[in-house]
Amino acid sequence: MKPPDKTKVRRAPATPAAARVAVSAPFESLDRIDRAILRQLQTDASISNVALAAKVKLSAPACLRRVERLKESGLIRGVVALIDPKSAGAGMLVIIGVVLDRSTPESFADFEKAAQKVPGCMECHVVTGEFDYFMTIRTRDSDSFNRLHAEQLLYLPGVRQIRSFMVLKEILSTTRFPF
Repeated sequence: MKPPDKTKVRRAPATPAAARVAVSAPFESLDRIDRAILRQLQTDASISNVALAAKVKLSAPACLRRVERLKESGLIRGVVALIDPKSAGAGMLVIIGVVLDRSTPESFADFEKAAQKVPGCMECHVVTGEFDYFMTIRTRDSDSFNRLHAEQLLYLPGVRQIRSFMVLKEILSTTRFPF
């Protein structure tokens, strides 16, 4: 009798794109060039790849590969234009603390769904402490905020209390992630 065949099984290597997507790069593991790319893109995301490559001292193809890898890993989640609120007619910023009347998953879900439809709502966060949520809302002026408050905010589902804080002066407002 002949002994059984001992065939080696080889696995196909993962494609580079699949390997990059599967392993998301945590921020701490980025090298100095990736950090330099992110700093430059946070300053001006409309910069051409050639100009970006020159600033971070890479070839254009190598720079493009790194930017694509940062996008695929989820570290860069989008490229946007930042609109000046005053020029857009939304110069008043209001921070709102919201307390719900019940702390159930359903009441939180209902509020969150409705909050996403509030005109001028820029951010909404679940928080700990005295409030359940903090929202930031941009409006034209105090009259437009008063209308929004009276016509919509008071009627958000599950709301027991709303406290509004009109921002008098913005000291720091940035989209730049600190390195």
